[in-house]
Amino acid sequence: MTMLLLGLLIFLGVHSIRVFAEGWRTNMRQKMGENAFKGLVSVISIVGFALIVWGYGAARQQPVALWASPVWTRHLAALLTLPAFVMLVAAYIPGNAIKARLHHPMVIAVKVWAAAHLLANNTVADLLLFGGFLVWAALSFRAARQRDRSAHTVYAPGRMMPTLAVVLVGLVAWAGFAFWAHAAWIGVRPFG
Repeated sequence: MTMLLLGLLIFLGVHSIRVFAEGWRTNMRQKMGENAFKGLVSVISIVGFALIVWGYGAARQQPVALWASPVWTRHLAALLTLPAFVMLVAAYIPGNAIKARLHHPMVIAVKVWAAAHLLANNTVADLLLFGGFLVWAALSFRAARQRDRSAHTVYAPGRMMPTLAVVLVGLVAWAGFAFWAHAAWIGVRPFG
């Protein structure tokens, strides 16, 4: 459990710089240079992510259940991740209506993903992992909206073709993950 906690602190900590220390982040980017700063953040993120994977895998070997999770919650979680995949894709395809409407679809995708997995999973490790990401996403979304208000950010309206591309790519990515990759990489079949 220690490695999981350490990984979460590192990974979510480095991804929380904009939430809690925007001024420091701006100064460091100017001092180090954009690419050096991004490189350092990337290396730290990879270390944190590796510790999360290692720690969560170890914690799953001796799970401590907190509540009973009915089988149907796995199916519900798998279905809830469909819009999460679509929103995640929306963050990367320019000109789509989903990003135009939600403004920060990646952070909302993390919120939906984390909440869905909290419904279906019931151990201390699950609570730490998915609960940690849910809290981070809520704080990150709030901070992003505050930055938008301060900067008077206006999002351009989305167009139909990029929006259709977002939905199609998100659906295909979700299907690949739900029906193959989740079982292959994590050992759990969401619909099995």
